[in-house]
Amino acid sequence: MIRFGILGCGRITARGLIPGIKGSSKAELYALASLRPGVAAEWAAEHGATTSYDSYDAVLADPKVDAVYIPATGEQHHALTLAAARAGKHVLCEKPLALNVEQSEDMIRVCGEQGVILQEAFMWRHHPRTKLARKLVEDGELGPLRLIVANFSFDIDRSDWRLNPGQGGGAMWDVGCYGVNAARLFAGSEPLDICAAAHWWPTGVDMTMQIALRFPNDVLANIDCSFEAPYRCQLELVGEKGRIVLDEAFQPTRPPVLKIQRLSSENLETQTLPESNQYAEQVNDFCDSIAAGRLLPPAENGLANMRVLEQALADARARAAQR
Repeated sequence: MIRFGILGCGRITARGLIPGIKGSSKAELYALASLRPGVAAEWAAEHGATTSYDSYDAVLADPKVDAVYIPATGEQHHALTLAAARAGKHVLCEKPLALNVEQSEDMIRVCGEQGVILQEAFMWRHHPRTKLARKLVEDGELGPLRLIVANFSFDIDRSDWRLNPGQGGGAMWDVGCYGVNAARLFAGSEPLDICAAAHWWPTGVDMTMQIALRFPNDVLANIDCSFEAPYRCQLELVGEKGRIVLDEAFQPTRPPVLKIQRLSSENLETQTLPESNQYAEQVNDFCDSIAAGRLLPPAENGLANMRVLEQALADARARAAQR
């Protein structure tokens, strides 16, 4: 059993990783930490953690902690990952991995030097529905893949930290990263061309972003994300022989449903899968990677995704500067 320490008591911790760890057959919720005095102790009592700390350093100094989960805002990922790696802890780090490619490369280098696993926490990759969709694509059920269409949007409170560029804010950094991640996963390669445009908030972050990617073998991806639109979350995979639609693409419904349409039919067939906690699946796969001493698919360290995000943001800014 991998004993987890969690560096922060926030929404994603309560909603995602605590249930994920407790639902895993391979991990134990050992330590919770918060920089707000007393909060970790309250959470530990509520959620059944073995111990609690009022500092992150105390978690990293605890020899019983095997791995840490970092749910903090983006500007903290780099420093916390380096500290965890140097303390000999494996790292499951929230998406996106860092503020830029340079930080990501540094995190991966230090984790490699210290012999610990670093995994970006894209939980949706580990859900059985995602794995089934990927197998259908790889088995040629859709024929040659031609289009990947992903959207993720919702209206955000204008006081939210995600509108602060210094903390890694912006729609693309927060939710557009899912569409980029999906396009790369199903294309099975890295994009050859990246084109992006955005609507900007006064703080300098993107409120709405459109990204177009071209992959090898003429696979095209259209991705959009927004902090100023109604809730949308869908992924469509279109091939020459059919298409797959994943509603609630990154937070599957209960029970999860995969829809597939064949070229010979106008109707979508519905396949219902058994219910599964994708956070628990992510934790299980992370533990398997620790046991193997290397990242096992579909996990990845986040660097390739970060490279696409950084280039898309640069392209969108360049286009805005030309107007």
